[in-house]
Amino acid sequence: MPSPSTSIANQRPDLSDSLQEFDLEMDRNGFIASRVLPVMEVALQTSPFGKIEIEDLLQNPDTERAPGSGYNRGSWTFTTDSYTCLEHGWEEPVDDRESKMYANYFDAELIAAQRARDAVLRNYEKRVAAAVFNATTWTATAAATAWTTVATAIPVTDIHAAVLRVYAASGLWPDALIINRKTFLELRRTAQIQDLVKEQNFMDVRQRSISTAHLSQVFDLEVIVAGSTQNTADEGLAAVLTPIWSDTYASVCKLNRGNDIREPGLGRTFHWGQDGSSIGSTMETYRDETVRGDIVRARQDVDEKILYVEAADLIDITGP
Repeated sequence: MPSPSTSIANQRPDLSDSLQEFDLEMDRNGFIASRVLPVMEVALQTSPFGKIEIEDLLQNPDTERAPGSGYNRGSWTFTTDSYTCLEHGWEEPVDDRESKMYANYFDAELIAAQRARDAVLRNYEKRVAAAVFNATTWTATAAATAWTTVATAIPVTDIHAAVLRVYAASGLWPDALIINRKTFLELRRTAQIQDLVKEQNFMDVRQRSISTAHLSQVFDLEVIVAGSTQNTADEGLAAVLTPIWSDTYASVCKLNRGNDIREPGLGRTFHWGQDGSSIGSTMETYRDETVRGDIVRARQDVDEKILYVEAADLIDITGP
């Protein structure tokens, strides 16, 4: 089917500006995808890249040099991996008649933009959650006692054991704990955590007073809490709401923090912006006379990729 050489869609930065900033909107909706798999901008839509194996990250070289002799030299090998950014998008129609009928109540175009952007970002969140809370990629280790058994659960002990497992497998010290909000609320109720919070001279250990900052101090890890929800029911049926990030698992992991692809960590979100994509979703509109309305579109071009399986450990928090 023939198509115009240039897109007839109009870029709408004004709609993007009308929505909250990407990071703020992600936080408001409980989205954590870009914190767990940080964004790396790439120049090509698909490309191979070299990945240093865990075995080569830590070597045991002999650095001694005898007079008159050369210095020992290092060597390392790498494997080839690749990414392929795929386009994701969603459209919402703005009917001319409805827009005028309800103009006194809401801005139909802005509502359509919010719905389109939410669809793109929520699906991004679902893909990252499926990749990280994955009992096929990792063999989940059961917690000693279910974390919901707040009187006897020992989540601090479980997490410490996971930290040591990551270090033994990779030589990396984990720096993050990933949980959903339901798990966060249960952790605040456990006797073990409340006792440790008291030791930090924080005397008010009522559940609502214990924050992620307090848990981060207890675990010595950044606690990242996902609060996003999904509707798993088919269209037209009553909503079935479940958390996007499962309350069966917690992940102890080393996250990527810089822009160096060689830096070992859990993984990345590769983003290709050469076709106009933005990680927070590009907003566009175009006219569709068949429905006598404007179409609002959100789109992004990404590939979410786990790079080092050894950099994470999955805990089954439901217990044995």
